Amino acid sequence: MRRRTQPPLVTMAVLAGCVPAAVLPSCPASTAASSATYVLARAGALTITAPAAVSLGSGTSGSQRSAQMGTVTVTDTRAPGAGAWTATVSSTDYTRTTPPVATIGRANMSYWSGQATATQGNGPFVPGQPTAAARVTLAVPRTAFSRTAQGGVNSASWNPTLVLSIPFAGVTAGTYTGVVTHSVA
Repeated sequence: MRRRTQPPLVTMAVLAGCVPAAVLPSCPASTAASSATYVLARAGALTITAPAAVSLGSGTSGSQRSAQMGTVTVTDTRAPGAGAWTATVSSTDYTRTTPPVATIGRANMSYWSGQATATQGNGPFVPGQPTAAARVTLAVPRTAFSRTAQGGVNSASWNPTLVLSIPFAGVTAGTYTGVVTHSVA
C-alpha cells in the first residue's frame, strides 16, 4: 500500500509598502505596510510500499501459522531536511466468506518487524518489534518502524513476520482472508 502524507508547509511573509523617496519619488507622505503570505510545499514525498499478498498456509484449530510478509520500505525524499516518520501497521479480522461464514479476530494475528534489512541516509531507524519475543497482536494499530531524527533523504526496509493463532472454537475448514495495512506519517 502506498500512502502520501501532506507535505509540511513553508511560510514566508513579505511586507508590501512604499519604497523611500530617495529610491522612488512617487511615495505618498503616509503609507501602511501590509503582509502577504506565500505557501511553498516541501519538495519530495514520504511513501511506503508493501507486498500485495502473503499466504500463511494451512493449519488446524489450536495451531499457529507464521510467515515472513516480504519487504516493506519507507522512502522519504522530502527535502530539504527530511523529518522524522513513523510507519504503522494494522489489520482487519480474517473472514471465511463461503457458508458457513466464520471469522478469526485480528487479535489472533501477531506481528514483529525485525531489524532493518536495508537503510539509506542518516538514522536512527528504530524497529517497532526487533525480535520475535517482542511481537505484538494487531488488535490495535502498532508502530512497525520509525525514524526519530531530522536529516536528509532516507529510506528503511524490513521483512516483518506474521503469526496467526487459529482458535480452537468458532472456525471451520476453509480459506480466511484479511488485510494487513502499513501506513507512514
